[in-house]
Amino acid sequence: MKNILITSAGRRVSLVRYFKIELNAIFPDAKVFTTDASPKYSSACRISDGFFEIVRVTESNYIEELLQLVLANSIKLIIPTIDTELLVLSQNIDLFKQYGVEIVISDYAQIHIFRDKRMTHHFFDKLGINCAKEFTKQDFQLPLFIKPTDGSRSVDNYIINFDSDLTEYHFSNEKLMFLEYLDHNKHTEFTIDLYYDMNCDLKCFIPRERLEVRDGEVNKAITRMGNFVPEIWDKMKHIEGLRGCITLQVFVNDTTRKIYGIEINPRFGGGFPLSYLAGGNFPKWIIEEYILGNKKIEVCENWEKNLLMLRYDDEILIRDFNG
Repeated sequence: MKNILITSAGRRVSLVRYFKIELNAIFPDAKVFTTDASPKYSSACRISDGFFEIVRVTESNYIEELLQLVLANSIKLIIPTIDTELLVLSQNIDLFKQYGVEIVISDYAQIHIFRDKRMTHHFFDKLGINCAKEFTKQDFQLPLFIKPTDGSRSVDNYIINFDSDLTEYHFSNEKLMFLEYLDHNKHTEFTIDLYYDMNCDLKCFIPRERLEVRDGEVNKAITRMGNFVPEIWDKMKHIEGLRGCITLQVFVNDTTRKIYGIEINPRFGGGFPLSYLAGGNFPKWIIEEYILGNKKIEVCENWEKNLLMLRYDDEILIRDFNG
């Protein structure tokens, strides 16, 4: 049982390809499968070794259906990819382990924190990492940045420069946070790919400067060895409950070099291909830890700096498609 399942694969073609490359380098006959709510229309599903349609994670029978699927297809590892799966799957780590199946995911307690942006700010505070100041809705300073406590993909995000930009919706929606605005003209934004081993120790730290974002996902980026790396590494070198790929978003003030923690996503981010191509071989390390089981992951600092990624759209054609 050496096969891997990547759930909610969607458009993550590169991620599927990287797992296929690394898995087949060790186990030539093993397969990387995928799931999606509409797999026939998923480009990542189409390039995997096989795909399955599955109910949405919000359905009551999701876990039962997923378990039956992995057992029927000799799957050893499950790799989640979207935020909405994380809480449910983390609650069922032990259930899948009973059947010899590993979910590469952090603990429920940590995921619960990171799904809430306000709780994430408290997490940064405990580590001694700055955050944007949160205002009350009765006492705030312009300009403002507004975002929901549980948002993703930049949905319901607003930059407010004038009182006239504020609406009743901003005040009445309890999920919307009023935050200090960190001006992109004065700060540089980084997404950092972190790899935590099975002992929750940090083994790799690759910052990607975000040059251009499209639909909430990085479109142009470059790997950078910022002067903030030693500070954050030291503060996050061991976080109990974190495992696998963690994406950390920070802003760095261009003048003062002050670091602001923005959010943490305990999963593979959309820009991970750049980190992989720079030398952060997270798929290989996951296979070594969770399938081989006897491989100690060494600290990786020898990744390629100043590597620029320019993304573009490509096509996958399916002939004689009947829907």
